[in-house]
Amino acid sequence: MLLSLAQWLQMMYPNELGFLRVFNYITFRAVMAALTALLIGLAFGPWVIRRLTEMKIGQPIRQYGVQQHLAKSGTPTMGGVLILIGIGVSTLLWFDWSNRFVWVVMLVTMGFGAIGWVDDWRKVVRKDPEGMRSREKFFWQSLIGLLAAIYLAFSVSETSFLGVVELFFRWVRSGFSTDLPPKADLMVPFFKTVSYPLGVFGFIALSYFVIVGSSNAVNFTDGLDGLAIMPVVMVGSALGVFAYVTGSSVYSKYLLFPYIPGSGELLIFCAAMAGAGLAFLWFNTHPAQVFMGDVGALALGGGLGTLAVITRQEIVLGIMGGVFVAEVLSVMLQVSWFKYTKKKFGEGRRIFKMAPLHHHFEKSGWKETQVVVRFWIITMLLCLIGLASLKLR
Repeated sequence: MLLSLAQWLQMMYPNELGFLRVFNYITFRAVMAALTALLIGLAFGPWVIRRLTEMKIGQPIRQYGVQQHLAKSGTPTMGGVLILIGIGVSTLLWFDWSNRFVWVVMLVTMGFGAIGWVDDWRKVVRKDPEGMRSREKFFWQSLIGLLAAIYLAFSVSETSFLGVVELFFRWVRSGFSTDLPPKADLMVPFFKTVSYPLGVFGFIALSYFVIVGSSNAVNFTDGLDGLAIMPVVMVGSALGVFAYVTGSSVYSKYLLFPYIPGSGELLIFCAAMAGAGLAFLWFNTHPAQVFMGDVGALALGGGLGTLAVITRQEIVLGIMGGVFVAEVLSVMLQVSWFKYTKKKFGEGRRIFKMAPLHHHFEKSGWKETQVVVRFWIITMLLCLIGLASLKLR
């Protein structure tokens, strides 16, 4: 919005307001987006926490969980709304409204946030321990993920909305056999020319898996004070670098990345996510004044997955988000092994002392702050490895 206003003012007063040309630079608007989201979060955080407390939206703590967490019972949850407000307002202020990629990421993020809101509301306000039923939650996640995946399958390959529509109908007329351009292939990091054609159905399936999987992975990670939000900030910021590269015809050619016109504008969204995340961390750091809840975790995970799909960095997301991957795999392994051993031996056995993985380390004697900071350090290391793939090809 501010970009359009600045361009209009430049046109009306070219001599007096020439300095507004700085708004044309994505890097400037990204810095301002991060700063805006940070200030919004810090300014409205205390008010949001007070409102959640007045509404008695407190986090229930499982009695069979880590005993030290019982003291957290009643801490306001659903604080993810603060993050979404910061991201939404800041992004709308600073990005180019004609950019279709940012709108897609925004819609996916807010859509998953709405799912999380309903889930949290049922758990905390209606006192329903199950919240939104698994099938119902998965249905809505799948609907949003599939719609985004279908649109991106054609949008990544074209430069305009009309081009997207034309490519879609060409695919239909061909009997669903037309291949996508090479820029839609699955890129393998650290190799110059290694990529795998996915086809339309392969692209949709992979994108759906990445978007929905990332959303749930971040949700599993959100179990300790500050544990999920800082990795989200780091991974989102790193994806912003990839977005800037793929959106630049010069940098993408030099670094052997596919050139995806318009993807550079995603840096604005990534910067807003970083600013809003850091503001939330101010209140979420141990001992937390507010918890993110599903409304924040599902939304942020869905946003990260969509960013990775657009920038063609699905594998790199798996590397940089290694903590998220480990958390969701620990749950899958724990449940699968328990069911298998119960069926085979009549008694369920566990691989970890408790899942997700961060609780296993707590049960092993690590303090909560040790788990959190060490997971942060691991994520920082993994993000550096992911960023190294920019040049090591």
